[in-house]
Amino acid sequence: MAKLDGTKIGCPLLAFVHITTEGWGMTEPVLALREMADVEEIHTATGETCLILKVRCLRPSSLEALLSRIQAIKGVRTTHSYVVLGTYLERGPMPEIPEPQSEEK
Repeated sequence: MAKLDGTKIGCPLLAFVHITTEGWGMTEPVLALREMADVEEIHTATGETCLILKVRCLRPSSLEALLSRIQAIKGVRTTHSYVVLGTYLERGPMPEIPEPQSEEK
């Protein structure tokens, strides 16, 4: 699994964007998010949000422009963005760890 270094690729600003959509939300206009270069990951989610995006941008104004494009997509109701200040752990999937054997009495 390759990891991107945001600073080395010219996109040092890392943010997570929570998107609330109308209905389930995975419509063709929403799926167009895949074509946006700043969007690194798209996840469906439970709870108060429908989608969570991991995005990398050049600067705050780039994030603002990306949010404007996202909010213009038909079916998008709201966005909430969270700018990352620092990253202390970022890794891919861990190997499966066997569950401990239960002690039977």
